[in-house]
Amino acid sequence: MNHFDFSHDHFTLFGLPRAYRLDMATMETAFRGLQTQYHPDKAASLTDADKRMALQAATRVNEAFQTLKSPLARARYLLLLAGVDTQEETNTAMPVDFLMQQMEWREAIADARAAGDVDSLEALGRELRGVGRAMETELGLLLDEQAAHTQAATVVRKLKFMEKLEQEVGDAIERLLD
Repeated sequence: MNHFDFSHDHFTLFGLPRAYRLDMATMETAFRGLQTQYHPDKAASLTDADKRMALQAATRVNEAFQTLKSPLARARYLLLLAGVDTQEETNTAMPVDFLMQQMEWREAIADARAAGDVDSLEALGRELRGVGRAMETELGLLLDEQAAHTQAATVVRKLKFMEKLEQEVGDAIERLLD
């Protein structure tokens, strides 16, 4: 069993630059290689201590992959590495226009759900995904090019709202189709 360096951040673990915009194919290839290398089954004949180490390494590889795979989690992690708290649980201050848009979306979701209008819900879902993708693009600029961490933390909080709204739309569609 090769030695696993637990001091590496997720990017270093996969041999990637510390950046928001990542080559996902490169990351997936590195993930598969590490997953194979540190798979607990490979440690079956090792000592209990080495088995535990292999399991911890495999767990760390999986956690790192899940974090970097998700645009929101990746942005949050980059900010954490930069010493910036996104304050998602404590800072609910948002620009007024964003809050107004949130209220409009929530109202549209409620109306479509009440009307049993799956088509409207699906259209809302597409709109929300488009807005979320635009926020992800903005995060790439803020994190990779401008190092604008405070602004990026605000976008992370907005993106978290967007994910919740998308989930509400998905749940509403699921209930109507059941």
